[in-house]
Amino acid sequence: MEEQFRQKMYQQLMDMRSQILENILAESADFMAATSNDAVKDSVDLAANDVDIRLLETIGTQDVNRLKKVEAAIGRINNGRFGLCAKCSKKIDEERLRAIPYAPFCIHCQKGSELR
Repeated sequence: MEEQFRQKMYQQLMDMRSQILENILAESADFMAATSNDAVKDSVDLAANDVDIRLLETIGTQDVNRLKKVEAAIGRINNGRFGLCAKCSKKIDEERLRAIPYAPFCIHCQKGSELR
């Protein structure tokens, strides 16, 4: 894999990481605002607040999972394993990495794991 491509992917992953961290911080602030409102609420307000909190928790979980994948890919770049399938060790197509820079598996192994 070309060093120029690897550097481009590294920068893209670092940008993704920054964006995810910004999202997590914003969601955390929204979560704190939703849960710390001291005003007296009626049952409709409480139900709406509960829905908002659950939605924020779901979004937060998705961001945390994506952050873990991005950080793992950054680790693979740093240890020279980026672009190699974590299962079969074959090269991952550059097209796939352009689409999903944190992809740990080649398309063949990814499809195989989805069938299980």
